Amino acid sequence: MARVLLLLSLFSLLVSVAISGLTRIEHSLKNDGSLALLVIGDWGRKGNYNQSLVAEQMGKVGKELNIDFVISTGDNFYENGLTGVDDPAFEQSFSDIYTAESLQKPWYTVLGNHDYRGNVIAQLNPALQKIDSRFICMRSFIVNAEIVEFFFVDTTPFVMKYWTNPEDSHYDWRGVKPRKSYISNLTQDLNSALQESSARWKIVVGHHSIRSVSIHGDTAELLQYLLPVLQKNGVDFYVNGHDHCLEHISSADSPLQYFTSGGGSKAWRGAYMPNSDKLRFFYDGQGFMSLKLTKSDADIAFYDVSGQQLHKWSMAKINQGVLSQAM
Repeated sequence: MARVLLLLSLFSLLVSVAISGLTRIEHSLKNDGSLALLVIGDWGRKGNYNQSLVAEQMGKVGKELNIDFVISTGDNFYENGLTGVDDPAFEQSFSDIYTAESLQKPWYTVLGNHDYRGNVIAQLNPALQKIDSRFICMRSFIVNAEIVEFFFVDTTPFVMKYWTNPEDSHYDWRGVKPRKSYISNLTQDLNSALQESSARWKIVVGHHSIRSVSIHGDTAELLQYLLPVLQKNGVDFYVNGHDHCLEHISSADSPLQYFTSGGGSKAWRGAYMPNSDKLRFFYDGQGFMSLKLTKSDADIAFYDVSGQQLHKWSMAKINQGVLSQAM
């Protein structure tokens, strides 16, 4: 209990509101100036569909890399989010699964479309941190770690079909309506925050893919509204889930790199639709991603459900130039 209260106290001290209007969280680097983290998405299935096996391997890799935190790219609780702050699914899909010592770090979390099918206000409620202090979930926010800023973006409201053709699903749009104003304000806030940023690395995180070769493919609304903001402001990486696979795509017309880490539980085998950008890596199975950063270097790796490293890629920043190399 003392540890939980300490973490909550530290968290409250490190949160502020950025000039852009987005909540800002400060996260320290290691003593050597580096940062390491894992990225997982589309995971919350109470341990089923190999979620527990992926979690086990995350614990091992997390220990090896001495990670500082975990990023969740959304769809945290299937099929329909949480029913309330007392929903047992929170512990059944999160606290009881990610038990490795190395994973007892902050989990910076965005909402996915399945989360919006439940009680969104409950999932955003800081009361969940009294159950598990690791779980830090907001709609859109910034994590600043000196050499890098992570810009977390709430992408579900962008997608028109959830509004106009929800089929048998109900979406919790409290705090979001009207859609047009919400998207306009969010993109303006993101643009301002990116312009203000002096970080060496700029990484944007969302649930939905901008570019993907898997079953969902590209998200047209993000191509229209979000991608121009990223390209204008020199964003290095866009990281997402939504497609239940692992991907690395290089933009054909900018330095932007797209990384999909949506293999936290259920995967979609055999879904592949190529696009015009350069596909560097695609795996239609379960797994997760790691990222190691220093002021000058970024190292990306993808792992499968058995912990095997499937793909590794590095980028080096030299002064104002960029040198990238696939490995």
